[in-house]
Amino acid sequence: MADCHRTEREGGRPLPGQAYPRLLQGRRPLLVALLAALPAACASPNPTLYTLAVVPGAEHAGAPRVIELRAIAVAHYLERSQIVRSSEDLRLDVLGSDWWGEPLDAMLGRVLSQEVTQRLPGSTVYGENGAITANAGATVAINVQRLDADASGAVVLIAQVAVTSARDSATRTVRYAVSPTAAGTSGLVSAMSSAVGQLADTVAALVAAR
Repeated sequence: MADCHRTEREGGRPLPGQAYPRLLQGRRPLLVALLAALPAACASPNPTLYTLAVVPGAEHAGAPRVIELRAIAVAHYLERSQIVRSSEDLRLDVLGSDWWGEPLDAMLGRVLSQEVTQRLPGSTVYGENGAITANAGATVAINVQRLDADASGAVVLIAQVAVTSARDSATRTVRYAVSPTAAGTSGLVSAMSSAVGQLADTVAALVAAR
């Protein structure tokens, strides 16, 4: 009668479906180490964070003492953490490991407030969504329709600007192109900063003319 508790056939081979425990002996530490390394291997590296630089410009006199900068509206394709390198050829080239350090609309508002303030000595520029409220002598509204590189690599900024004061109002559609002076993401962001500085030049001139 066959032994129902027998685990090996003659010759020492395991029965069907039975593992090879002897082969695994001595390899268990290696197996544990491999399993422990899996989470680290699967984890994504931390992204590199970037911010736009504040670019100085020419000063203008005669602007209202208090200026309100409305919340910047940006095209929806730019509303992401990752930096959009280009929107050419019907597709988005997004830099997956290079991110903005803050939401792009908020960063544009912060940078433009500082840049316009520097260009309009004696004026205070505050953001619509900030903690300060005051009776503004002029308001500025901006729609950013594009901020990325074209096929040649130059950064293109297209925006609509509206300035309103008690006397009158003015609107402009502006386009700036800035070629990066360095390669990589740092060069791209530096060119974007220069383009935003040119936008601040236009805003300051429009406000001063009101």
